[in-house]
Amino acid sequence: MSKAIMLPRFSVGVGDRFAHQAKAQLAACIKAAEAGVDVVPVWNKSNREHTIIGTEPTQTRAAADVAVASLGWKQPYLVDADHITIKTVERFLESCDFFTLDVAEEIGRAAAPDDVDAFVARHPELIGEVRIPRIAEPFHTTGAFLKDVANKFLAAVQEAGRIYRFLVEHKGEGRFVPEISMDETDSPQTPIELLIILAAIADEKIPIQTIAPKFTGRFNKGVDYVGDVGQFAKEFEEDLAAIDFAVQRYGFLSNLKLSVHSGSDKFSIYKVIHEAVVKFGAGVHVKTAGTTWLEELIGLAEAGGNGLEIAKEVYREAFAHAEELCKPYATVIDIDYKRLPQPEDVSNWTSEQYTSALRHDLQNSAYNPSFRQLLHVGFKVASKMGQRYLNALQENEEIVARNVTTNLYERHIRPIFIGH
Repeated sequence: MSKAIMLPRFSVGVGDRFAHQAKAQLAACIKAAEAGVDVVPVWNKSNREHTIIGTEPTQTRAAADVAVASLGWKQPYLVDADHITIKTVERFLESCDFFTLDVAEEIGRAAAPDDVDAFVARHPELIGEVRIPRIAEPFHTTGAFLKDVANKFLAAVQEAGRIYRFLVEHKGEGRFVPEISMDETDSPQTPIELLIILAAIADEKIPIQTIAPKFTGRFNKGVDYVGDVGQFAKEFEEDLAAIDFAVQRYGFLSNLKLSVHSGSDKFSIYKVIHEAVVKFGAGVHVKTAGTTWLEELIGLAEAGGNGLEIAKEVYREAFAHAEELCKPYATVIDIDYKRLPQPEDVSNWTSEQYTSALRHDLQNSAYNPSFRQLLHVGFKVASKMGQRYLNALQENEEIVARNVTTNLYERHIRPIFIGH
């Protein structure tokens, strides 16, 4: 058997909805390598996005392969079947080598009572005083507490096991990187809850390489973190400690690391992520970094002419269909509709007015997070333009690519992985 696929220490999940920016995204990883830090790209696209745009995972794979060949990238790279379930996994089998197992629907659904009782019986080490190295205070638990946590998460972990075994059957063991997403739940997991979840994952024999827990605060699409940065820093460090302990206690792969979902543009927490990762000598995966689709719009608007007209048209249509576009993303956007500019006003904007409102620059008083969030979920409008939108990207490739690369490297990779 060939060598198992192992995710390196630092990785960045990049979306490329229209499969035109892979080279520009890879250029940012090349800049990181030139600065002395290896950050591998993981191109991710969900089943929902493929369905909305009318694309297939083979196109995401092809774009990544072409970029890697064109730029001479010699490091690993992966293609992520983002948020797949047992119902949607099949279309990703051929093209993907990273699978984010989405078990959100099962979180909170009680597992079979016999399974819960068996889990509690298997893990007496999780009852009583539980000490996790590098967390100052021990945790004090009871059998009833362990049973409650198992009732909330065990069914979800069992479902992840079902998807994982399907993948092994069809792709082969070690031929993909499994990640489990546990972030779509009401409240953050405590370190002891994360440890219990990891024990359940170990019981299912899923060799996960990343796990995405729920953190305090709002991780809205394409805008900054909203919440208590100090509390986030505490949770992040404690989760790193829980993972370290689980690697030793339950035999996970040594590269197991945290994954931060909807990690794009969370500028206020990048410093604490970097500091925690350095402190623990840990790795991290930041998913959906760089909001590439919005950088395409910024590039088109900056180009002026037809590019600016297309950017204005996208906003006009997104404004007209805001309710429909926002509904699938209701839990990860907070739009103040009173702050949305009227389309007739936007139609008279200059390139600078459009890009100032859209570009995530907190120093610019014209920046409008509601405008940005609506356009973030408005990619469906561009997909309906079909070839007209893709032609505009090709005609303005240089200016669009510059925005994509600069945003991903300067605003994301540098602060998270390099520490500048």
